[in-house]
Amino acid sequence: MTPAQLSRTVVHVVRSAVQAGELSVPADDLASLDAEAGGADGGARRGIVRVPPRPGCGDFASHVALRLAAASGQAPREVAEVLRRRLVEQPGIERVEVAGPGFVNITVAAGAHAGLVREVLAQGAAYGQGEGLVGTRLRLRYQDGPRAALFAEVVARLATACGGEVDVLPNGGGAAPLAATSAPTGGAEAATETVVLSVREPGRTLGELVESLGRDGARWALLSAAAHDVPRCDPAEVLAQRESNPLFRVRYAHARVRALLRNGRDLGVEPDPDGPFDPDADANADAAPHAVDDSAARARGALLALLADYPRVVEAAARRHAPDRLVRELTAVADAFFRFHDGCAPLSRGEEKPSAAHRARLATAEAAGTVLANGLNLLGISAPAHL
Repeated sequence: MTPAQLSRTVVHVVRSAVQAGELSVPADDLASLDAEAGGADGGARRGIVRVPPRPGCGDFASHVALRLAAASGQAPREVAEVLRRRLVEQPGIERVEVAGPGFVNITVAAGAHAGLVREVLAQGAAYGQGEGLVGTRLRLRYQDGPRAALFAEVVARLATACGGEVDVLPNGGGAAPLAATSAPTGGAEAATETVVLSVREPGRTLGELVESLGRDGARWALLSAAAHDVPRCDPAEVLAQRESNPLFRVRYAHARVRALLRNGRDLGVEPDPDGPFDPDADANADAAPHAVDDSAARARGALLALLADYPRVVEAAARRHAPDRLVRELTAVADAFFRFHDGCAPLSRGEEKPSAAHRARLATAEAAGTVLANGLNLLGISAPAHL
């Protein structure tokens, strides 16, 4: 289940509660929710549901109860409780809890997880692309400098992936504000935005950076910091082959996925998103992999939540002209993949026989690799099959 699909479910539940007399919501507020959920992103950009900021809060969280409380004349937690009772009865939802002032935390069922993995694998290289910027034309101008030119290139990639049209126009060395700015041009081209990208430069030429960091290392170093921050271009950090280096973790995670798929083929194990992730559900108990504890299940849920949120992050990075947002997302996906990998092995170990659960786990790993490859491609960085 993707954030867009779950957003539509939440809005359906709100409307059902209004029709049953459990909530009193003005027609304009309902129409606004309907419009958001009916958009290309299913309301994910506006945050009808979002990935929680910390573990232990379900797969997704919604603040819709807080939005509707004032208009309905009810306390936010009362609204949240109405939504909780109805959401927990919806297909694909395993558990719903009310937290804090009125947040609704949602845990999706295993079958819904399978649907997400299936969608990622079906879309492949297209996963993460969308229509959020259809009808928008960006005119990107940038100051002189290797980092500004690279930002303009990648922002154009991001906007294009979201259905936007982009013109990249060098600024000619003129002065520009430090932060990226945008404003509608008005008139007949009201959908056109002129964006001035201005970033802190590293004080070195692109040629010097590529010579010391390599092409991929230079791009990662220049893109990973926010526009107003000075990028860290120390080869000892960027090229370090250790866990403390985010670029190494992201590229190694992708290479590890490719190795798992190669080894799986050698064992006759192909990814199957519809297989039982829980070994207890495997029909062949003798061949079932080691039992998966709650922490491993949570690790899988955390990884899948990030994969589901990836299209929203791509659009947010495009709208905010901030490639560093995508860099942080890929780092989070890589870290979540390793926790998943260590908690529930995608392939059999030792004398253990391959099972249906291994095929399901391998499909989850492949989905993670797909997102990592797609994100690195948007950044113009290679996704290695071996490392």
